[in-house]
Amino acid sequence: GSCNFITARQFVLLLLLSPLTSLKHPQKYHHQQHTVHMSSLEDLRAAVTAAADSVTSLKASGGDPADIKAAVVILLGAKKAFADANGGIGVDGKPFSDGKKDKKKKKEGVAPPPKLEANAENAAKKAAKKAEKAAKKAAAKAAAAGGAPPPSAPSADKPPPAPAAVATTFKAPAVKAKAPAKKRKVAQFGKVEPLQLCFSPNDGDAIPFITIMCAALTGLDPDLKLKMDKHRAAAPALGTTGVGKVADAVVTGDVTCATYFLKTHQRLDLTLPLLGGEDPIAQAKVGEWVEYASKCKGAAEATGFAAGCSELVESVACALAASGSVFLTGSALTLADVAVFDALGGGTKVHPSPVNLEDLGPEAGRWFKLIEMSPATLKCRHLLCGVDGSSEFPASGVLDPLVSGCHMLEGALPFEVTTRFPPEPSGYLHIGHAKAVLLNDYYARRYKGKLIVRFDDTNPSKEKEEFQQSIVEDLGKLGVHPDVVTYTSDYFEQMKGYAVELIKNGLAFMDDTDQEAMQAERMARKDSSRRGLSVEDNIKYFELMCSGDAEGAKWCLRAKINMQSVNGTMRDPVLYRQNLTPHHRSGTTYKAYPTYDLACPIVDSVEGVSHALRTTEYNDRDEQYAWIQNALKLRRVRIHGFARMGFQFTELSKRKLTWFVENGHVTGWDDPRFPTVRGVVRRGINIGALRSYILGQGASRRLTLMEWSKFWAENKKVIDDGAPRYMCCSTEGAKKLRITNAPAPDDNVFLTIDCHPKFPELGKRLIKTSSELLVEDSDVQGVEVGEMIGLMRWGVCKVTDVNDDAIVAEFLPDGDVKDCKRKLTWLSESKQNHTVKLFEFDNLINKKSLEEEENFKDFINENNLAYMTVHGDAGMKSLAVDDVVQIERRGLYRVDKVYGDKGKGGKDVLGRGEEELVLFMIPDGKKKAMSSLSTKLEHR
Repeated sequence: GSCNFITARQFVLLLLLSPLTSLKHPQKYHHQQHTVHMSSLEDLRAAVTAAADSVTSLKASGGDPADIKAAVVILLGAKKAFADANGGIGVDGKPFSDGKKDKKKKKEGVAPPPKLEANAENAAKKAAKKAEKAAKKAAAKAAAAGGAPPPSAPSADKPPPAPAAVATTFKAPAVKAKAPAKKRKVAQFGKVEPLQLCFSPNDGDAIPFITIMCAALTGLDPDLKLKMDKHRAAAPALGTTGVGKVADAVVTGDVTCATYFLKTHQRLDLTLPLLGGEDPIAQAKVGEWVEYASKCKGAAEATGFAAGCSELVESVACALAASGSVFLTGSALTLADVAVFDALGGGTKVHPSPVNLEDLGPEAGRWFKLIEMSPATLKCRHLLCGVDGSSEFPASGVLDPLVSGCHMLEGALPFEVTTRFPPEPSGYLHIGHAKAVLLNDYYARRYKGKLIVRFDDTNPSKEKEEFQQSIVEDLGKLGVHPDVVTYTSDYFEQMKGYAVELIKNGLAFMDDTDQEAMQAERMARKDSSRRGLSVEDNIKYFELMCSGDAEGAKWCLRAKINMQSVNGTMRDPVLYRQNLTPHHRSGTTYKAYPTYDLACPIVDSVEGVSHALRTTEYNDRDEQYAWIQNALKLRRVRIHGFARMGFQFTELSKRKLTWFVENGHVTGWDDPRFPTVRGVVRRGINIGALRSYILGQGASRRLTLMEWSKFWAENKKVIDDGAPRYMCCSTEGAKKLRITNAPAPDDNVFLTIDCHPKFPELGKRLIKTSSELLVEDSDVQGVEVGEMIGLMRWGVCKVTDVNDDAIVAEFLPDGDVKDCKRKLTWLSESKQNHTVKLFEFDNLINKKSLEEEENFKDFINENNLAYMTVHGDAGMKSLAVDDVVQIERRGLYRVDKVYGDKGKGGKDVLGRGEEELVLFMIPDGKKKAMSSLSTKLEHR
């Protein structure tokens, strides 16, 4: 009586499909798993819905308990049937498991439906026997007629075996027969995102080669989000379309996933040809081969390659020889070729594949080799190898090993990578930009590709020639030399044409809603009243906007995407606006300009960019980026996200940095307290150290605030070994040390010492010795008569007297430095000495990290600069700008202004032009000063 609640067709499907997992022939189950049609799943889903409605209706109407129990049994059976046909995934998109429910029902006294299960099993056995009998009968008839069709193809249209003239002697490759696969338990796993392809890379049977290959052939592989899931069931799973980050449903099985992807993608102009185009006969032939390949693959996995695929090889050879075509169903490669190639062992991560081409015969061998060596196959294998980010495709052996911290680029092949760095010429490059440009440069060089530097000059209100020139100079400072320099403004006319194309295709509209109302509508997910304008009206208002007319100023072009999207960037974003400010390159030629959201995906595709490296703050815009490229039928570009680099006690906003400059808190964009590229270079960062530090952070997507101390510590490792040593003495706290048995000051006696005590190869220099020395007063506090004192780079002296004017000592030629409590830096008192100004800097912000609601102006560190004047060694007069030296017991310094320079480029940060040598202290990453010699600012 319970059967009345579902249709007869649904009940038959329930009986036939529910016991699939218990069939005695694994290869048949494998075939069913890989060729489930969407219509069958929909019928089963309808059966589940009908059964659920029956249970609800009976309970609501107070039906007989026996009827309710029977209806529940049918509901559970329907759910199980759907899950069995969908690779273990239930109607809710999660792994199906009824173990707990069975126990619960048993406790409640609900007996299992043995009769129903028995009927289902008997029906399945009868169907299997009937199919086997029909196959034998067809084979006997074919043998009598002089041919032997493949066992899986009783239809007359099935690919026939090779005739004698083109018969292929198939010698099976040395592949061991596999034991029938054991039934696996469906593992629990997380939710699947739309177009996210999940699979276990360690299970050869679960590798979705066909799906990824089809995506690569169409150039749409960037739209597939590959995810490694070691706990996933045997079949790969693909998330269907959905709202937000959760797919509406999940389809399983490689062929099923590939078919879904090709049939539902926005770019049907690229995907339908793989299915046979719009010709029903061509589509049928493709489907025939796919079904045949799936069955042979299942047989091969159960009984061994030779037994399962020998007839498939003969059929391929026959079809190719008979048709004279390059591929199985015509002159173009289709899903049929991909499926058969996979069944013959081509769908592996190994290159070349383990299949012996000689064993395939000449026709099939040529066909196999053609597919195997195609760029799409190479990309497919690369993606499969690198899905976990830890391994790389073997063909990439021509590449250098990845720098520690950097991950491989997904889908990247040698000589085929093009990256781009698109700065907006509206300010100076800062340390965050340095990460972007150095990563782009690294990947372009590593993959032996090309780097494009493109000035994103689409907003004339903010852009200046000054900023553009400064960016070129800063790239040089970073050691980045682009292969091509382009400008987005070069494509203004082309982008205008693309905007009109969107309008004509009904994918964009003109809107005069004011900005506040538009923002409110987007928040409320409410369509604009102008969304339904005709194509003619949209073209008219677009031309009005572009003309520069005042009436056109209130109009803007918006994409017509989806105002109900959970992703705010997909709610009809603005693509074009009027702007009458003259452009710094094109002048007044254009009166309206594309937004970054429209310009970036267009120019990336047109210029041949293969990988667009973008910070994770653009994550929400990635979907919009893909939509624009697909809507305009442009080549898809793969996006590689990485976290932007921020630092503690630092602001990187161009607007906020401009405020510091305009309000006199710094001397300019190259101020050493500024986080601009030229600022940190002037502070003393070594470009090699900067590159090493940034690449060490890699393209990680995890956003963290970096500590300046670690940054400077990395820098010190690079510059310290090459920095010559000099000694200085403070002009404010100098104390005289008189050596009674040393040469007089006028005798001009010099010592020859190594520029660096640990690295003699850096050369030698002269240092003057005399009886009158200058030492730091803080170094000799509490010195006593008879005490041994070490003079660095000279020797040992013994104190004989201490008075207010000087400390008197005797030089001991044979003195042992181990007997000395103090080791002093010193300087011979001489007219040859000169004045040196030593600068120290601190951060402009005195809070480690500002909250979003906090005003940075409330956290200005006023004590961020200090300097001291010292007597310098005469040898320092020969130093040049940008030289790095170490002042003994004070630290590392960069030369910012040479001695005697009064020119425009020789001013110190205080704006004076004295003749002093000006040195900037380079932080070493330590909070505590290097020695007892005091500094005026905190080290951090």
